[in-house]
Amino acid sequence: MPVVNEHSERMRKFKNKGKDAAALRRQRVEVNIELRKAKKDEQILKRRSISFSLMDESISPVEDKRNEIIQLSLEEIAEAVNGSNTELQLQATQATRRMLSRQKDPPINQIIELGIIPRLVEFLTHADNAPLQFEAAWALTNIASGTSDHTRAVVEGGAIPAFISLLSSPHMHISEQAVWALGNVAGDGPLYRDALINCNVIPPLLALVSPVTPVGFLRNITWTLSNLCRNKNPYPCLDAVKKMLPVLTCLMEHEDKEIISDSCWAVSYLTDGSNDRIQIVVDTGILPRLVGLMASPELIVMTPALRAIGNVVTGTDEQTQAAIDAGVLAVLPSLLRHAKPTIQKEAAWTLSNIAAGPCRQIQQLITCGLLPPLVELLDKGDFKAQKEAVWAVANFTTGGTVEQVVELVQSGVLKPLLNLLLAKDSKTILVILDTISNLFLAAEKLGETEKLCLLVEEFDGLEKIEALQTHENNMVYQAALNIIEKYFSGEVCELLLFLLCKHEAITHWNEAQTLRVLKQAIGRRPLHD
Repeated sequence: MPVVNEHSERMRKFKNKGKDAAALRRQRVEVNIELRKAKKDEQILKRRSISFSLMDESISPVEDKRNEIIQLSLEEIAEAVNGSNTELQLQATQATRRMLSRQKDPPINQIIELGIIPRLVEFLTHADNAPLQFEAAWALTNIASGTSDHTRAVVEGGAIPAFISLLSSPHMHISEQAVWALGNVAGDGPLYRDALINCNVIPPLLALVSPVTPVGFLRNITWTLSNLCRNKNPYPCLDAVKKMLPVLTCLMEHEDKEIISDSCWAVSYLTDGSNDRIQIVVDTGILPRLVGLMASPELIVMTPALRAIGNVVTGTDEQTQAAIDAGVLAVLPSLLRHAKPTIQKEAAWTLSNIAAGPCRQIQQLITCGLLPPLVELLDKGDFKAQKEAVWAVANFTTGGTVEQVVELVQSGVLKPLLNLLLAKDSKTILVILDTISNLFLAAEKLGETEKLCLLVEEFDGLEKIEALQTHENNMVYQAALNIIEKYFSGEVCELLLFLLCKHEAITHWNEAQTLRVLKQAIGRRPLHD
């Protein structure tokens, strides 16, 4: 029995045919926002260049030949950068780069205020002076690693086409620094991501991926590709996605865990969208690899792989089946029991979306042994994970057959479910009450309503439901009242009738006495005997 109308807003964002036939998406925006916040901590949007993987000591001849670091003031830097002496330009650009490479409080604003960014961008075009190109690229990379305002200063200085040109530099360390800078620009948001795509950044970037590309360089390329896949409103254009996906699927096969991680994050961004975008990823045949990576002992690999598969099962039943066929149900039990609560939560979120499918997929869920770990999580998991487990059970009771619901109850789900009625979260309580109503609907079909009533009372569920009649949330109160009136009110009438027959004195009871008997009636069923 549906409990609330306001509560149905979440259900419309959740693929569940039993709740809203028009909304076949299982994606829950509210949950996804919370998951995205966690993800931002795990995959860095921008990176500041403190050291450089391919930097050769010979690329900075001024710094090498003099066994000392030349200190310049901001005014001296501005004068030298804007001057015509190439040696002083290099010294000043190096000094700028060093300032911007400080671990603490790099003076990005002060450098921007000098007005030298257009000049540094110009240095990127000096193909006859590789050290100057490199130092200018490094300095601009670190400016772009700051806030959106800092990134905008670099873009408005004309850096995008200059950096894209440097992707084809004959000097690998300069090419890598350009990749790094472009990654920072793309990581700023969809506006500059699309600006890069429109400037045709993808072909020369993909051309850098080869079997002989050094691992450190390949890590930067993969990270930049992931930022080109990132962000919504709008999503990256499908043409760009189709160009990047084949390379990303290859990178996912690499042995380096950082490369695998960023390629998985990229795919997770691409699947975080409409069904047609999910289908493009499914069509690559990469799902078995993603499922295999979900079982990785490396958290930086497991997390984005789980996210990507979790996004896939927010799609159509056919897309969800593709994930099931790839083996996701075999991996989920261990993830539901994972030591890290965030993994438990995402695994439960994934399971809840699979449980929102048709009964044949629910049966596969049962066959693969998902009920015991689900009940364990519901009983002893972190509360955020428990909330996702509650949704899994709710979807199970909505889309499952009566026989499947019976199996769910037999797995021990009722007690921990009822215990969570003590939670402080009104939405979770409403979902649980809705689930209890679904259980009673199944019991009615089997003629087992009385047995379910006894079970609920045995687990102190009736007492908890009754207590919710004083809940501050009116929808919770109404939902609890509906259950009591429909399934537990009959015994009160029976009790009063019994007492009327046995005790004539009841006619002289006052209101307080009557209320006391009614309260005793709720929670004590042996009187039926």
